Amino acid sequence: MGFENMKGTPSFGKMSKKVTHIKCRRCGRVAFNVAKGYCAACGFGRSKRMRRYKWQNKKWNRKRIK
Repeated sequence: MGFENMKGTPSFGKMSKKVTHIKCRRCGRVAFNVAKGYCAACGFGRSKRMRRYKWQNKKWNRKRIK
């Protein structure tokens, strides 16, 4: 990236306008990272299994997973 032609502090505010997360095909949450290619909520794109921990109370397909 060409930082040499930037004005300074005001220009850096325009750097965070990109979309990082979109809607996930598997869980429906806006947690699918476009750059990394996997969902932060359910792990789709990284694993066939659901991203799941004992301390979580997760909703998947409008049903609670205990």
